[in-house]
Amino acid sequence: MKVAVTGGAGYIGSHALVELEKAGHQPVVLDNLSAGHPQAVRRCSLIRVDLSDEASVLRALRQSGAQAVMHFAASAYVGESAQAPEKYYFNNVVNTLKLLRAMRQAGVDRFVFSGSCTVYGIPDKTPITEDFPLRPISPYGHTKATVEGILEDYAAAYGLRYASLRYFNAAGAMPDGSLGEDHDPETHLIPLVIAAAMGKRDRLTIFGTDYPTPDGTCVRDYVHVLDLATAHVSALEALDGRPVMVYNLGTGCGHSVREVIETVEDVSGLKVPAQEGPRRPGDPPALVSASDKVRRELEWEPAYGSLRQIVETAWKWHSTRPGGYGPSA
Repeated sequence: MKVAVTGGAGYIGSHALVELEKAGHQPVVLDNLSAGHPQAVRRCSLIRVDLSDEASVLRALRQSGAQAVMHFAASAYVGESAQAPEKYYFNNVVNTLKLLRAMRQAGVDRFVFSGSCTVYGIPDKTPITEDFPLRPISPYGHTKATVEGILEDYAAAYGLRYASLRYFNAAGAMPDGSLGEDHDPETHLIPLVIAAAMGKRDRLTIFGTDYPTPDGTCVRDYVHVLDLATAHVSALEALDGRPVMVYNLGTGCGHSVREVIETVEDVSGLKVPAQEGPRRPGDPPALVSASDKVRRELEWEPAYGSLRQIVETAWKWHSTRPGGYGPSA
């Protein structure tokens, strides 16, 4: 299948390209390169286009011969979304609507959406199942929930086939070190811990040590980026038989901030300088996915089930490519 991958030069999108090609599909990247890296697009075509330009998106879809779209392009910083909600509603909602309109004109009716566990807000308990109420507490989470509502309406009115995949904490890198995480600024915990271990940061701040968790620090469900990618491919291939799908993507195992620090120290052999700080507003004590539904319906099973496996791949990427995709890489 020919698949247009928006945001394919980004972190998760670039890993999805690998899995799409491995499965025999033909991906074409649509990316404005505002946050992505052309070096991450290795063997497929890259069309530089901004989703705000609906006419150009339509041309790109027709040029690529796309039969489906995987949509990764979005602004994705929770904290920034609170400071710049307008940017997030335009990038994540308005531009997705323009993409969906272009898809209708191009006759493309399959859509795999990069969703987020932030749609759940602060859950009453864990693990989180797909039928939990959607109660986002950030503009970023609101945009993801809004797009899910749009997809539901498009499916009912226009016959759109879609899968919405609600990620938990994406982490890790290609095991061979060829692709990895290169964000500016970086907000994800594992690369921040690694940066502190490597001396690229003075220290890591642990935000909150008095949560109702085993060691007092926040607990999160870390899922390897390649496992996310394989789930996207499985969802794409299942759209003919299941025209509407909503799944959580996580391992079902939670790990605390202190566990992440200890694992990075064990893998790297380096000490992580850390300091304790106050809680950040809106941080849930624990976010852990129930992944029974996706395992059952798509026969999806994480290949990187342990935190150590995830950290090992991240360490290889960051230690061998300290400049990421930049000149010092």
